[in-house]
Amino acid sequence: MITDRKQVTEMILSAKVSKGVKWSDVAQAVGLSKEWTTAGCLGQMTFNKQQAEVLGEIFDLPDEAVAWLQVVPYKGSLPTEVPSDPLIYRWYEVVSVYGTTIKELIHEEFGDGIMSAIDFSMDIQREENPNGDRVKVVLSGKFLPYKSY
Repeated sequence: MITDRKQVTEMILSAKVSKGVKWSDVAQAVGLSKEWTTAGCLGQMTFNKQQAEVLGEIFDLPDEAVAWLQVVPYKGSLPTEVPSDPLIYRWYEVVSVYGTTIKELIHEEFGDGIMSAIDFSMDIQREENPNGDRVKVVLSGKFLPYKSY
C-alpha cells in the first residue's frame, strides 16, 4: 500500500534509472516541458489523469501510484536546513548572495509585490562557451502586486 507521494517519487526514480529514461523523453510523451514534468515526477506538481496514465506506462507504475500522481502534493522538497547537495547549495548561495538584489530590482521595476511561482515557467539549456559550457536558466513568473485594503 502506498501511503504518500514520496513513495511514488522513489518508484519513478528507480524505474528511470533501471530503464535509462531521460526527463526530456518523459516530458515529450506527457506533452509538457521537461522542467515541469521533472518537478511533477519529483513530487512537486499534480498531473491530470491522462498525464498520470502516460507516466504509469513509462515507469511501469501500479494503478495506485498513478492515482497518487493526481493528488495535490505537499510542495517544497528541500529540508529546512542548508542543503548539502552541491548543486542545490549553489542555488541557495545564489539566493543568499543575490536575493536582496533581485528583490530590490524587482521592486524598483514593478513596485511592491512578488514573482509568482504558480503562474510560472522555467527553461534550462546548455550554452556552449569556449571556456567551458554554461548552464542557462530562465525563470519567468507573473508579478503579483500587494493590495491595499
